[in-house]
Amino acid sequence: MGSPQIQQLATCVTCHAWNADKSKLAFCPDNNEVHIYKKGGSGWEKDVVLAEHDQVVTGIDWAPKTNRIVTCSQDRNAYVWTFQEGNWKPTLVILRINRAATHVKWSPDEQKFAVASGAKCVSVCYFEEDNDWWVSKHVKKHKSTVCSVAWHPNNVLLATGSSDFKARVFSAFIKGIDKNPGDTPFGNKLPFGQCLAEYNATGWVHSVAWSPSGNRLVFVAHDSRVHFVDVTSGNVERLSLDALPYRSVFFLSEDSVVAGGYDCAPHLLTNAGGWKFARSLDENKAAASNKQSSTAAARNMFQSKVDLGTTENETTLTTQHQNAINVLQPFAAAGGKVSKFSSTGVDGKVIIWNA
Repeated sequence: MGSPQIQQLATCVTCHAWNADKSKLAFCPDNNEVHIYKKGGSGWEKDVVLAEHDQVVTGIDWAPKTNRIVTCSQDRNAYVWTFQEGNWKPTLVILRINRAATHVKWSPDEQKFAVASGAKCVSVCYFEEDNDWWVSKHVKKHKSTVCSVAWHPNNVLLATGSSDFKARVFSAFIKGIDKNPGDTPFGNKLPFGQCLAEYNATGWVHSVAWSPSGNRLVFVAHDSRVHFVDVTSGNVERLSLDALPYRSVFFLSEDSVVAGGYDCAPHLLTNAGGWKFARSLDENKAAASNKQSSTAAARNMFQSKVDLGTTENETTLTTQHQNAINVLQPFAAAGGKVSKFSSTGVDGKVIIWNA
C-alpha cells in the first residue's frame, strides 16, 4: 500500500466533500464558513470561501452530476449552492426545524437531499418547479437527535442513525419526483415517512451506510460495536471491538467496510463467512514498536486532558491523524470497488488513503 497523501487544512475540520473529478475539496474549518480548495502545483490552494451560514457548518455534500453543493449548519438552515457566471450562488432551504442540522446527503439521482437534525426529524428536501424553491417534508418517529442519514441506491429508502440508540429505515418516496422502485426487501407500498425497519444498539448511532447493492446496511455506535444488517433476510450481525468508538463508516465493496473515529486511524472490516476486523490501514510499524499502540495513546491523550485540564504535554500518536476522525469519504473507485478514500479530523488534516 502506498503512502497516504496528507495536507494540513485548518486547526479542525468538521466535514468535507469532493467534486466529481476530485479536483476541488469543500470543507468547514470548524466555523460558519465553507472553504473550497483546488488542486494546485504544490498541493491544495484556497479557491473561494462560502460564508452564508451564521454558525458552524455540520454537513457538506457535493453532487457529482449537477455540480451543486448542499450545506447545513447549527443555524438550523441549509443552502443549495449553484455555480453560475463564475460564482457560487446560494439558495436558502427552509428546513422547518428548531434545532441544529447535523448531517446532509444528496439522493443518488440528485433531485432531493436529506438533512438530519437535533429536532428529532429528517427534512427531505426537493425542488418545486412551480414556486421555484426548495421545500421540505419531515420524516419523524425519532426520539432524539438524528446524527446520520444514508440513501439506498434505489433513491427511495433512507437509513438514519440516531442518539436514541437506534438505526432505522424509512420510505422517502415523493410522488411526482421519484419513480416507483418496484419490489424492495420492505415491500412495494412505500408511503412517505413510513418506518420500515428499526435496529437496536447500546449507544448512540454515529453513522450509517448502505452497501453498493443496497442489500446490506452498516451502522456504528458509541458502544464500539459495528452492526451489519442483511436487509434481504433481516439478519443482524454485531461485531464487538476493543477499539474506541467509530464516528464514520462506509462500504469499500460489498464485502469490505472502512470505519474511523476516536482511534484516529481508519480500520478495515471484511466479510468472509462472517464480519471481522481485518487491520488498521494506518500501519506505522516502526513508530509503533517504539511507542504505545495508537488506541492506548489516544486514551491517554483524552485522559490527560481530563486529569490535567491542559493541552500541554500532549501525547504524540503513532497514527497519521493526531485526533479523532470526523468524516470518511470515497475518493476513487476501480472495478466497482473504492480504491482510495479520504479522511478529515479534529486535527485539521485531510488524508487520502489507498484502500
